[in-house]
Amino acid sequence: MFEGQKSKYQFIFFSVSFLGSRRVIQIIGLAIATLFSIGLFSDFPSFSQESVTVRFLVQAGEASQFASFAEDFNQKNPNITLEIVRGPNNTNLVEDLYTSAFLLGDSPYDIVYMDIVWVQKFAAAGWLADLSPWVDPNLLTPYLEGVTEGGRYQDKLYRMPLRADGGMLYYRTDLLKEIGVEPPATFADLSKISKQIQDKGLAQWGYVWQGKQYEGLSAMFTEVLEGFGGFWVDPETNEVGLDKPEAIAAVEFLRQTITEGISPEDVTTYSEEESRLLFQSGNTVFLRNWPYVVPLANQSQIANKFSIKPMVHAPGLNSGACLGGWGFGISSNSPHQEEAWKVIEYFNTVDVQREYFLKTGFVPGRRSLFLDAALVTKYPHYPLLLEVINNSVLRPPIAQYAQTSDILQRYLSAVLTGSQTPEAAMQAAARETRTLLGGKQKINS
Repeated sequence: MFEGQKSKYQFIFFSVSFLGSRRVIQIIGLAIATLFSIGLFSDFPSFSQESVTVRFLVQAGEASQFASFAEDFNQKNPNITLEIVRGPNNTNLVEDLYTSAFLLGDSPYDIVYMDIVWVQKFAAAGWLADLSPWVDPNLLTPYLEGVTEGGRYQDKLYRMPLRADGGMLYYRTDLLKEIGVEPPATFADLSKISKQIQDKGLAQWGYVWQGKQYEGLSAMFTEVLEGFGGFWVDPETNEVGLDKPEAIAAVEFLRQTITEGISPEDVTTYSEEESRLLFQSGNTVFLRNWPYVVPLANQSQIANKFSIKPMVHAPGLNSGACLGGWGFGISSNSPHQEEAWKVIEYFNTVDVQREYFLKTGFVPGRRSLFLDAALVTKYPHYPLLLEVINNSVLRPPIAQYAQTSDILQRYLSAVLTGSQTPEAAMQAAARETRTLLGGKQKINS
C-alpha cells in the first residue's frame, strides 16, 4: 500500500514539474470534488461484470447534445454503458479536470474528449493510449488532413477527430457593395476598405478581433503570422520564428489597426463574444472569429448582410485559418480500452456524424459532410467553411504548447497595449520560448 502511494506521489511530482505551476492545488481540489460528485471514490469499478461503464467528460453545454447519442449507443451495445460526465462550461476548467484526474493517478475517464491543443501535452505525459492498434489508415482518409495531423505526437495517433474549427474573416456584404469593392484579399486591402467605409460614416469600426490576453489571442495571431509568411515554432526542430521579420510585421499590422483607428483601443480586452456582439451591432465592417458566429449573426440585425471568407494575407502568400476542433482519445490507464474504442467507432460513422452536426451546427472534420445535402440544406454556409478549413494552420503541436502560448500572449499584449515595441517584444518572446524548449535550435540572424 505504502509503495503504491509513494509511486503515485512521485508520478504527481513529475507531472507537476512537466506541466509547470498552473494552479495545481486548485485543479486537484476541483478533480476531487468532481470524483465525489460522480461517486468514484469507492473501489473502481463497482459495476456488474456483465456491463462495462465507459465515461468521458464534456462541457455542460455539450453534455445534453451527447445525451441522445449515448442512449442510442447503449441500446445498440447492451454490454457497454456510455456515461457522459457533465463538466464546467469553461474549456480551460475541463482541461484542468482531465489534468488533475490524471495527476491523481486513477482517472475515472476512459475516453478523453479533447481540444486539438491538448493532445501533445497529454500524450507526452503518458496519459493517452496510442490508437494505432485500432486505427486502420483508411479510417483517417475521409478526414481533413489538419484534423488528423493535430491528433499525432511523435508519429503516433492519440486522437480520432470528430469536429473541426477554423478562424475566418466575416465581412459586411451590404457595406462593401455600397462603396463598390470586392472582399479584401490582403491585409492592405482590409485596411484600405475599412478606412473608406469609416470615412463615409457607414460604420464606426473597420475591423474587430480577439486582442485579450488569453488563448484566443494566440489562435488569432497564428492566422496573421501565417498570412505574413512567418512561423511560431517548428515542431520538428524546435526552431523559433517569433523574432523574424515576418513575425514582427504581423505584430505591427495588428498594432497599426489600433493606432490608425481601424480597430477600437479596447479590442485588447475582447474575446470571441465581445467582438461578435460588436460586429452584430451593425457598426463594424470586418470580424475575425470562429464558425459559431454564423447562425447567431443570422438572428441579428445584420442577417443576410454578411458573408465569410478565408483570412486575408500578404501579397503572394497563403491564407491561414487557425485549426481548432475536438476529438476522442483513450486514457492510458483505462481498464476498458476495447470498450472505449467501440464508442469511438460509433462516433466515427457517417450517419452518426451527420445527425450530430445536424443537431449541433458544429464544423465537421469529415470532408464529405461539408457538401452533404441534408447539412447544406440546414446550414448553407458549410461549403464556404470547407474553403476556410482547407486553408488551416496548426498551433505548434508540441508538448510545451501551453507554456509557449502563455509567453506569446504576454508579449503580444504588451505590444497591443503600447507598452513595448513589436521588435523588442518579439525578441523577448523568442528568447523565452527558446529557453523553454531547451535552447538547442539554431538562431538565424
